[in-house]
Amino acid sequence: MNPLDKKLLRDLWRIKGQAVAIIMVIALGVLMLVMMGGLINSLEETKRAYYERYRLADIFAPTKRAPNHLLKDITRIPSVASVEGRINGGALIDLPAVTVPIRAKALSLPESGTPRLNDVYLADGRRLDPTRDDEILLLRGFAKANGISPGARLTATMNGARRTFTVVGLAEAPEFLYAVAPGEIAPNDARFAVIWMNEDALAAAYDLKGAFNEVLVSLSRGAREPAILDQLDRILEPYGGTGAYGLKDHPSNRFVVDEIAGLRTSSSIVPPIFLAVAAFLLYIVISRMIQAEREQIGLLKAFGYSSFEVATHYFKFILTIAVLGAMLGCLFGVLSGRSMAVVYQGYFKFPFLVFQVEPRGFVIGFVSSVLAASAGGLVVLRQVFDLTPAVAMRPPVPADFSKAFRFGPVLKSVLDQPSRMVLRRLIRQPVRAFTAVAGIAASVALTVAQLSIIASFDRMLDLNYRMIDRGDVAVSFVEPLGDASIFALRRMPGVIDVEPYRSVSVILRNGRYTYRGAINGLVSTPRLNRAVDSDMEAIYVRRDGLILSKALAKTLNVTPGQTLTIEVREGRRPVLQIPVVGVAETLFGAPAYFEINALNTALKEPNRVSGAYLRIDTAESATIYRTIKDIPIVAGVSVRAETRDALKRMLDSGAGAVRFIMAAIAAIITFGIVYNSARIAFAERERDLASLRVLGFTKGEAAFVLLGELAIVTLLALPLGSVGGYYLSQGLAEGFSTDLYQIPALFTPEAHGTAALAVLLAAAVSGWLVKRDVDRMDLVSALKTRE
Repeated sequence: MNPLDKKLLRDLWRIKGQAVAIIMVIALGVLMLVMMGGLINSLEETKRAYYERYRLADIFAPTKRAPNHLLKDITRIPSVASVEGRINGGALIDLPAVTVPIRAKALSLPESGTPRLNDVYLADGRRLDPTRDDEILLLRGFAKANGISPGARLTATMNGARRTFTVVGLAEAPEFLYAVAPGEIAPNDARFAVIWMNEDALAAAYDLKGAFNEVLVSLSRGAREPAILDQLDRILEPYGGTGAYGLKDHPSNRFVVDEIAGLRTSSSIVPPIFLAVAAFLLYIVISRMIQAEREQIGLLKAFGYSSFEVATHYFKFILTIAVLGAMLGCLFGVLSGRSMAVVYQGYFKFPFLVFQVEPRGFVIGFVSSVLAASAGGLVVLRQVFDLTPAVAMRPPVPADFSKAFRFGPVLKSVLDQPSRMVLRRLIRQPVRAFTAVAGIAASVALTVAQLSIIASFDRMLDLNYRMIDRGDVAVSFVEPLGDASIFALRRMPGVIDVEPYRSVSVILRNGRYTYRGAINGLVSTPRLNRAVDSDMEAIYVRRDGLILSKALAKTLNVTPGQTLTIEVREGRRPVLQIPVVGVAETLFGAPAYFEINALNTALKEPNRVSGAYLRIDTAESATIYRTIKDIPIVAGVSVRAETRDALKRMLDSGAGAVRFIMAAIAAIITFGIVYNSARIAFAERERDLASLRVLGFTKGEAAFVLLGELAIVTLLALPLGSVGGYYLSQGLAEGFSTDLYQIPALFTPEAHGTAALAVLLAAAVSGWLVKRDVDRMDLVSALKTRE
């Protein structure tokens, strides 16, 4: 073995504690890179394969009622590859053990064969018998949540009529990866079902014999989707078309895409931070080694080793640490990714999901770790080239401290000798002190950011259900009704307060910026579902214009004072020009608010409501829900407590769960940085500490000189890291936010306090480990070491 390689192994063993800490920092950075990269790749590939295998449509075009012969006209549109007409209706399921009516979507399947588009994956049982009108397939997620298996009987209300069905199979479908009831935000498997029935049976239930109310379209490669959407709208407009939309606007697909985008953002922010910290630590370690081994470098050059060979020796040291870290990171990244893939498979209802990292994922992990480590070490390796044998074998010129700060009589009387030694070193070597402070501050910032994000998720739920959504129940109707329905709800026993709303499906346009959503018509001073400003104060809903959520205003690139073009997608489908008069702070969704009477006036549909928010006496809730079950005009009931629980589950899984992983990793990083700082300080002062022991200092006094410096550096790093953590948490909050929910970047004292305690605990443990080495120090060997 080459002598320099033998020296390399001895050096690694000598600083094994620091080397392991740096390896772990690199490994964690690569772990996050590989795990997130693999998850992104696996989700995208699984989604693509699932969509292709079960022929998910590219365009969805709902309508009121269109004759089947219209499908031939749609087929003749250029670039249309395949067309499927189907029936899509709402239903309410009645389970004996559940008091709240359960919303369901009923979809038709062809009488024979499989559908050309939007096929289903049969997870259990069998497919429908075309000769039986009472057989259904049921969404597997709902069936599992309610303990329903093939062979069970199910009662549902469709189009005002109650019918009983036999469940013959459990199914999943690519259009229900994110299965959420219309108007809801979070999926709740126990409270939303999808029913598939034979086409003739469902057509009879909704009076659609020889007709359809939704057309599915797949496109040829290279098709221009906007032009085809326009043609579909023109064809379906006489039949009550409500506006065709592409797959990118489909609620389920939109959420999956947003979730992947959130993972991609996190993977671009967090791993580079870890690798940058590793580069910083390597810079300090290599700098210390070169300074401590000046004489050895001089001897190596005197014996004929070139500057390049010596520099290569130290670079091998860097590469060994980087490669070991990258190998561990790749290994544990794959293991962690497989565990997360299982979570995502259940979260998104994929029938299959295999975690797979492309070779480039490992290459990126290795290259990024090596580059980061090299950046930390190459900066100081130039010192090797500058050292000639004669200069290297001489002790370095002592630093001139003649003009340095001196302690006056007052300070000398207050501070003992060890305390003055601690302060004198910090003052005389500010660069070293600053690098130590910066390293620990980085760990504080990471911990603060992760804890703040966890608190922000919880705070988001609390604010939404305490300040914005304050009703107990939301009732939605099958179609907009007169305000007499509100009086009927008010007369129900146990109902304390009723607040009507009108929801209208629209496309909002501001030049080239568009958004497919809804306008929510509220009373001018809402109490149960409010629009609020950034201070969570209620906003007066105005008649003279729209109040947009902050997320929607950003999407449309619009500010108060500008006018939006509103394309209404229901009823007479008017095109309105409405100004924006304000921006509201919302935490879920991207709503637009308008005063309900002004909205009805603009639509020329006075006194219409889509539903109501209720505040009820909880003691009468069971009676209220039973009464609502028997009202045929009710499309669905949303209970605030259940919605909140569903949101909590959603935020604690999927991309939201990544924040817990990053918090755990940040804690490990914190200890690694603090421990490295303590070890480096001990390596730099080992000879000084041995000298103090020889001069009569006790073990405790000698350790105080070292650990006192660590304590001051740690305390100085806390406020700096707290500020950095605040700004880092803003970046992470922006990355986690989607169209579905917006994570507020909050200043939470608890997060900053917990981060400070974590760093202080890491400093205490590191100090104890280093003090143990100080107590065991070989004084003779330490004193033989040259300055």
